[in-house]
Amino acid sequence: MAGRNANRATTQLMHAADAYSHDREREALRILRPLRDQYPDSPSVRELTGLSQYRVGNYNAAAKELEAFVELTNSVDQHPVLMDSYRAQHKWKKVEDCWRELADVSPSADLVAEGRIVYAGALADQDRMPEALDVLRKKGGSVRNPNDYHLRLWYALGDLEERAGNLATARDLFDRVRKADPAFADVAERRAALG
Repeated sequence: MAGRNANRATTQLMHAADAYSHDREREALRILRPLRDQYPDSPSVRELTGLSQYRVGNYNAAAKELEAFVELTNSVDQHPVLMDSYRAQHKWKKVEDCWRELADVSPSADLVAEGRIVYAGALADQDRMPEALDVLRKKGGSVRNPNDYHLRLWYALGDLEERAGNLATARDLFDRVRKADPAFADVAERRAALG
């Protein structure tokens, strides 16, 4: 795509990816701006720009970049981030549409779990707590050898159960997370606060 400038463009993209991976999103965006202008049809540039915009809280810009990434690739790999960008803007229909696309394709358990968490959070944001709980409860059962995505899902479900006033269930979920990974997020503090 970059022709004779391919090596230079690739080097710049790698520098931007390195900055992003070291939590220097603004630096990544500074590097990516000229690349995005020169190569607007580059999926890698659009994806990394969208992810960087998301991390700095520019949700409208993040959504636009990730929409372009989806158009160029037909991929759902960044749907959870795109959904959360829409959620931050209260674009509830777009959150739901992305969730349906992601759930239909089911690319990986981890990716679907992230989308499920975002979708449930969006429902809760709209005061649709019973629906939000149902979305997470479907996959919130106990498993023998939990993966990281199980812990994230249980934690999110524990949070919603607590918000819904189901304190005993929230305690059980936070205990489950803490048993699997005592250092997970602030689970020890959340559990302690519930008595």
